[in-house]
Amino acid sequence: MKAEKKEVNAIVLDVLMKGHSSDPRPTFKREPVVQAMGLEQFKLLELVPKPAAVINLYDKVYIGDSERDKIERVKRRIGYEELTPTARGELPFIIEKVVKEREPEFVLFFNKAISITPKLHMLHLLPGIGKKLMWEILEARGKKPFESFTDISARIKAIPHPEKMIQARIIEELQDKDTKYHLFTTK
Repeated sequence: MKAEKKEVNAIVLDVLMKGHSSDPRPTFKREPVVQAMGLEQFKLLELVPKPAAVINLYDKVYIGDSERDKIERVKRRIGYEELTPTARGELPFIIEKVVKEREPEFVLFFNKAISITPKLHMLHLLPGIGKKLMWEILEARGKKPFESFTDISARIKAIPHPEKMIQARIIEELQDKDTKYHLFTTK
């Protein structure tokens, strides 16, 4: 089994300077917490900020092994259900931003997606893609690889916004911990 890759950068979803309200300890004993999403594997994380750090929503923070400027430590990995209402509300917007920033990588997914089983193709796992649409994508990429989201939507009329399909799949993978196949996230 391969070792799990660590996230190196994360984007802030919520900042709880007085810790979780559900923490039974008195307020002065609670630890401040930052809820964030890793930029590579979309891992949901709880981070502990450095005492003097100023951290805001949408900030990109370094959480790798070298010296960190704003984060003291990665406290733990969390599930979607543990996100605060604010973090849940911001998550779709942050995922949209990350998908746009990493467009070439997701376009490559459309170009390189393969069959998982004889009856199931990776493309089927994207919301809205059935057999007919899958064959249309495979035929189009066979003639010429896709170059961008715009290229995909221009050549495949039934997919006006391929990036929205990717975003929906990422959210589905984060929300449902029983998802069998992870295309973009890690278990």
